[in-house]
Amino acid sequence: MSRYFKLVNFELNRFIKIYLVLAGVIILSQIAGVILQANSYLRMASEIINVEMLSRSEFINQYGTMSFYQITQSIWFDGPIALSIVSLLIYVFFIWYRDWLGKNTFVYRLLMLPTARINIYLSKATVIFLMVLGLIALQLVLLPIEINLLKWMVPLDFRTDMSIYEILMTNYMTILIPLTITEFIINYGTGLMVVFIVFTAILFERSYRWKGILFGLIYGAFAVVLFFMPMILQSTILYEFFYPLELLALHFVTGLIVMGLSVWVGNFLLNKKIRI
Repeated sequence: MSRYFKLVNFELNRFIKIYLVLAGVIILSQIAGVILQANSYLRMASEIINVEMLSRSEFINQYGTMSFYQITQSIWFDGPIALSIVSLLIYVFFIWYRDWLGKNTFVYRLLMLPTARINIYLSKATVIFLMVLGLIALQLVLLPIEINLLKWMVPLDFRTDMSIYEILMTNYMTILIPLTITEFIINYGTGLMVVFIVFTAILFERSYRWKGILFGLIYGAFAVVLFFMPMILQSTILYEFFYPLELLALHFVTGLIVMGLSVWVGNFLLNKKIRI
């Protein structure tokens, strides 16, 4: 286990600079978004009230108050989140392929380490998972700060306060930050399963090159069909046979099967088929 943790620490250190940049972009962009959006609203309110000679209540009745919902709909808030998601998706591939890049193929030394090769596979998946959780934790820390910043800038009469729970219920936020343990297991368990599928598909390509691309695509399609098999059966042969909780339990089981199969196939490829 100590070698596994050393590999996790090693992989984290390789990406830490880019990761810190992503975190910095999220912090700066979202705080700047709160300031700019609040100033824009207050400037509009001031201009309309002065030009049209409206009272505060008349302005609010016509144009509405400002809430944190407007912040979450801006590019300042959504942009860095989208950038982070895309960056991590790219890194799912890059975390493997960079080991084959360059004149001195680093993967050779990595595979020669005195540890089970499956630890390399698991450490890379663990790093992806930890980085996702880290950005989610950062967002949870930022939300109270941004809410209070908005309260400080916009007078009470001109704003509608939202709790963190209400903010998380808007649009995609409840997917990124689940509100229950069950939702967390479903969302991030599925995400981890997808990472395992992609890792195994990459190892197919690294093992068999051009044929491996086809093998990887076939494996990916097979894994997806296997995961959704309960839903497929529910919609076709066993129409409306399962209760919702039974269907959820079956998806949980097929998800574990796909994850276990992906790790097993990945371990086989690393030990028996991988080409350096």
